Amino acid sequence: MAWFRQIRQADWARPADVKRDIGSVSILKDGRAVFNIAGNKYRIVVWINYPYRVVYIRFIGSHKQYDAIDAQKI
Repeated sequence: MAWFRQIRQADWARPADVKRDIGSVSILKDGRAVFNIAGNKYRIVVWINYPYRVVYIRFIGSHKQYDAIDAQKI
């Protein structure tokens, strides 16, 4: 829930804004980002529509499950 509350209040216009607010985020190509949550037990892959300030969750899973996907295409 802490991640959700932080994302809900965010106003990111570009990837640098995300990195400024959450230093541990991994920024991928084409608006994708990967967040580590729950004490680094899980990962969330999102697609961020910067012009509209909308975050779409594309994947939530453990590190093992994350390793089995292509975060750029999911």
